[in-house]
Amino acid sequence: MIINFNREVNDFNDIIKKSDKVLVDFHAKWCGPCRMLGPVLEELSELREDVTILKIDVDKDPEIARAFNVSSIPTLFIFENGNIKDSFLGYRNVEELNFLLK
Repeated sequence: MIINFNREVNDFNDIIKKSDKVLVDFHAKWCGPCRMLGPVLEELSELREDVTILKIDVDKDPEIARAFNVSSIPTLFIFENGNIKDSFLGYRNVEELNFLLK
């Protein structure tokens, strides 16, 4: 499942705590590597029904990006059971993401 974060509708902490595994994608519409990552995340969501993908546009929600010290995009965080398991910067293909989520 992919959730496009909107702070008026969504509660970040609630999403992180309710899902066993969450992949958070900090991105922006103007970012080329972020746009390349979009179809990869779509494919990943079809492969991994056990993972919630939370997309956060850093231009629309800069407070959350600052809270996680995001200074470059795309930046990805993996949360398991509400805790940060891993984070990485830049484009990854679906095979790499699938491996990192195991």
